[in-house]
Amino acid sequence: MEIADRAQALALKIRKHKAGIETEEATKNAFVMPFISMVLGYDVFNPDEVIPEFTADVGTKRGEKIDYAIVHNGQVQVLVEAKKVNDPLTLEGASQLYRYFAVTNARIAVLTNGEVYRFYTDLDAPNRMDSKPFLVLDFADIDPTLLPELAKLTKESFDLDSVISAAGELKYIGQLKRELASLFKDPSDGWVRFLTTRVYEGSFTQRIREQFGPLVEKAMHQFLNEQVNDRLKSALGGPGSYVSISAPAAAEQAELAEAAGDDGDQAQAVGDIETTEEELEGYRIVRAIACSEVASTRVVGRDGKTYFAVLLDDNNRKPIARLWLNRSKKYLGVFDENKTETRVPLNSLEDIYLHAEHLRRTVSRYLRPVPVEAVEQPA
Repeated sequence: MEIADRAQALALKIRKHKAGIETEEATKNAFVMPFISMVLGYDVFNPDEVIPEFTADVGTKRGEKIDYAIVHNGQVQVLVEAKKVNDPLTLEGASQLYRYFAVTNARIAVLTNGEVYRFYTDLDAPNRMDSKPFLVLDFADIDPTLLPELAKLTKESFDLDSVISAAGELKYIGQLKRELASLFKDPSDGWVRFLTTRVYEGSFTQRIREQFGPLVEKAMHQFLNEQVNDRLKSALGGPGSYVSISAPAAAEQAELAEAAGDDGDQAQAVGDIETTEEELEGYRIVRAIACSEVASTRVVGRDGKTYFAVLLDDNNRKPIARLWLNRSKKYLGVFDENKTETRVPLNSLEDIYLHAEHLRRTVSRYLRPVPVEAVEQPA
């Protein structure tokens, strides 16, 4: 598995079990150890690779422990300190990371609550851990641009020099992105003034500040939404763009033709399938939702006589959704654990987003390993 797939698998695990985790020890067992083993690729049960409860006496401090030390080429390279999931991550609560960083060979320190991972190094002063992380990885909302850098800390691709050389840029880009996110959420007075004076020629008075504050916030949100929509159209195929849709096999076409006529709709002749723009737009929405669980290339549309099917891996045994749109009453078909379809009415295509969690659960079910006892054995 690629690191993106491994990270998404852990994100699903965190999302599923986070509510039931109540202690720091449970956080380490459920999330932190899988991060070290599943995402970074180290054997958590091999003391030559991962040392739990790592101890290195520092001055008068005796017996202090770091939760995990990751070893590469016989040297401690990464220190990991874990807190309980949902706990805020503050360096005041992890002062031992500071001390251990100075007396070990480790150049990377990680502070985590199992869901958010903050990576530190010593950019500001040699052998002294920085007060701000150079990389923040949040499994509730994975930033894919960070995964190539994370891959450099994996067992199979460990490249500490490359990580350190990129850390400075990553640190400031990360901080700038967080500042931008804060500005979009709550524009500061300085930001409102800056933008207002670019478009308004009068004096920037308190009255103008009060008038333009909401306008700046609204304009920023609209701009961001437009950018996201443009990217989605480009990635998922906007009008006139190519979208991967497979044709049903002849047997499936016959089955669809037999089922045609629901709600008074009449079937067209087999082989006379026309995919509408509305079906493509519905497909793009389902595909965008499913992309949180799998690569977009695995989500395939298959048009038929009475509905447009969205399948995982172009496999009709792995239906994600059915779009019943070429009719007066429009429906979204969703599936339960037994692949039984339930049709829910749609007033508009945007209503598909109301069922995003159900669609994601459907995809995640297909990703689970098949139990050995469920595999048919040869006679």
